[in-house]
Amino acid sequence: MENPVTVKENETENEANDGSICGYDSLHHLLIQNLKPHLFQEVSRLLLGLNCARGLETIALTESAKSLSSKHDFDLQAFRFHADKELLREPRVVRVGLIQNSIVLPTTAPFLDQKRAIFQKLKTIIDAAGASGVNILCLQEAWTMPFAFCTREKRWCEFAEPVDGESTQFLQDLARKYNMVIISPILERDVNHGETLWNTAVVIGNRGNIIGKHRKNHIPRVGDFNESTYYMEGNTGHPVFETAYGKIAVNICYGRHHPLNWLAFGLNGAEIVFNPSATVGELSEPMWPIEARNAAIANSYFVGSINRVGTEVFPNPFTSGDGQPQHSDFGHFYGSSYFSAPDASCTPSLSRHRDGLLISDMDLNLCRQLKDKWGFRMTARYELYSETLANYLKPDFEPQLISDPLLHKKS
Repeated sequence: MENPVTVKENETENEANDGSICGYDSLHHLLIQNLKPHLFQEVSRLLLGLNCARGLETIALTESAKSLSSKHDFDLQAFRFHADKELLREPRVVRVGLIQNSIVLPTTAPFLDQKRAIFQKLKTIIDAAGASGVNILCLQEAWTMPFAFCTREKRWCEFAEPVDGESTQFLQDLARKYNMVIISPILERDVNHGETLWNTAVVIGNRGNIIGKHRKNHIPRVGDFNESTYYMEGNTGHPVFETAYGKIAVNICYGRHHPLNWLAFGLNGAEIVFNPSATVGELSEPMWPIEARNAAIANSYFVGSINRVGTEVFPNPFTSGDGQPQHSDFGHFYGSSYFSAPDASCTPSLSRHRDGLLISDMDLNLCRQLKDKWGFRMTARYELYSETLANYLKPDFEPQLISDPLLHKKS
């Protein structure tokens, strides 16, 4: 007979390998299943905050959306952010969705088969979003392919496509069908400029038109994230796209670690900023619930954070000059996509290991209400920051450092 302790240890190890949290989809599910209701309510208040002095409400979705979720085994959650009632403005409620997903086929499969399999998977989840009345939908970073930028192998460049390429055409039909704005982060090939590659988000309007694009501003060189082998820093600034449903921006992945990147989108008038990402547990998971939420607070806008899920194994082992032995995968992409609001409230996250669709109703009036309440724009000292940054960029810059005159004095 097996030792019960050994059995339990094996179960825990298997659960860790599948990407769950001790067998639970998310931290939220772990807490709600293991805390008494009054304790969970208080813990939830501390972890997720309050929206207009109350916890977030869940949204009842259509049976067709729930049926698709059940049949295709993807996490489906929906919540509502309120704003205070105003006397002179009507509510500006928009329904927003985030999709996180794993790849479908092994990375050794033919590239076209891999891509088409992802298209097929995504169509089902987008159909669920459409059935739920989503107005704006954002997909994860480089959603059409495995996140192969750890390998430094150039053959993965074949997944690159022009802004008006196959994936955009696929999504344009769905945008028209569901009257939905869709943000599509892809590996772009700029055919007009030497076929250069970029990490790009294409913004597709609710009529199927291409509104514009934004290229990733900050490129990581940390751990296995060897992305500058494929593309360099973007050249599109900090654009905000005025859509039928609100003013949106896209802060792609590593840009979330740069507060001034978030700030610039806010200065340009964004009401919702999406952060499509691909990041792994060992590298960034403790940072994940903090950075985007802090950006929403500091800049008085909503943030939608998306991360892919699963462990992607590549045919050839690689190293990254960090002393680690050669390996064939990045690690586990931990999903956990979520929304943050300018009042410091946020939704529970999607699953840590399953595909998912997260939906939120958000009243965009909350953005101005929080600007009025906290006055961050009014009390900011942009002239001081500008002067400091201008001086910092000079070759002869010296820090404004005042040393204790007694610090180096001999007694």
